[in-house]
Amino acid sequence: MQRHLATLEDVAREAGVSQQTVSRVLNNPAVVAERTRDKVIRAMQALHYVPNRSAQLLAGKSAPSIGLITASLTLHAPSQIAAAVKSYAGSHQLEVSIAMPVQADYPSLQDRLNEFRAQHIRGAIISLPLESSVAERLAAENSDIACLFLDVSPESDVCCVRFDHRDGCGACVQHLWDAGHREFGLLAGPESSVSARMRLSSWREALHRLGISNAVTVFGDWSAASGWQKTFELLHQHPRVSAMVVANDQMALGVLSALAQLNRTGSRAVSVTGYDDTADSLYFQPPLTTVAQDFNVLGKRAVERLIQLMAAPQIKIRELLPTRLIIRQSTRPYSGETDDEKEKVITQLKTLVEKL
Repeated sequence: MQRHLATLEDVAREAGVSQQTVSRVLNNPAVVAERTRDKVIRAMQALHYVPNRSAQLLAGKSAPSIGLITASLTLHAPSQIAAAVKSYAGSHQLEVSIAMPVQADYPSLQDRLNEFRAQHIRGAIISLPLESSVAERLAAENSDIACLFLDVSPESDVCCVRFDHRDGCGACVQHLWDAGHREFGLLAGPESSVSARMRLSSWREALHRLGISNAVTVFGDWSAASGWQKTFELLHQHPRVSAMVVANDQMALGVLSALAQLNRTGSRAVSVTGYDDTADSLYFQPPLTTVAQDFNVLGKRAVERLIQLMAAPQIKIRELLPTRLIIRQSTRPYSGETDDEKEKVITQLKTLVEKL
């Protein structure tokens, strides 16, 4: 027996609204009150209603969509954010058009927004670390497209939903300080990255508050390979470092590998913290202490806020989401060393660095 396909009229009857209201939810949900929109969506789900997109396209209408401009989805954070955006946009009957520009500069991003404009997309989530000047120019010169940014500095005068880097970075430093560590090494991301610079600045602010001004800084490229290489560089500069604060989990993986190699030569343990709480960080050796960012919540809030911004372009949205420190076995209390042990470590490290 052929299954009856629910119609627009069926949905309207189930939700207790007009067919015109159901049509608005499908084609321009931002103009429908949230309570009514939710009632219509529940009716669609109960009836297993499937919008007839073919008929809409033949009638010259485009499917209601939002845009997402993101970094490569091979990277952990961008892929998790994109998955959350897709999921929550779908619950609002919105499709997502994804663009991944090779460069995160103004011309490349403007080209992507122009492509969205050609698709009749009037709202875009920009999940890329951007300089304030670039983000502000994009927002100002594309007033017909609601732009919501996920990775900009606190000073940027744009609508944004972002994580509070200071919260997580400060927690890392405080945790290591409370464990007795006083000699810090900082492994930051690329100097060109806004996110990397914000995390580095937050670490330094936290250390300054604790009276530490001699932390050594090196810069990686977010990869495990650079984490491995930069560990030797950092310890060569400052062999007595007892704690390394690292800007992401992938670089921290390389750091732990390098430290394991040093430990085989007799070097003492160094505490390590990461950032992101990737799914694999629990299974590093040792399991990684790291800062968790809830990308699912970020995606949900981004979709909700973009819908709000599309309905009322004049509002200013600036939302900070919390981070939290996950403590595992990669950090431990500082045990101290004798002068003889310190000299032995320095000699072993210099010998190993010369062989690399």
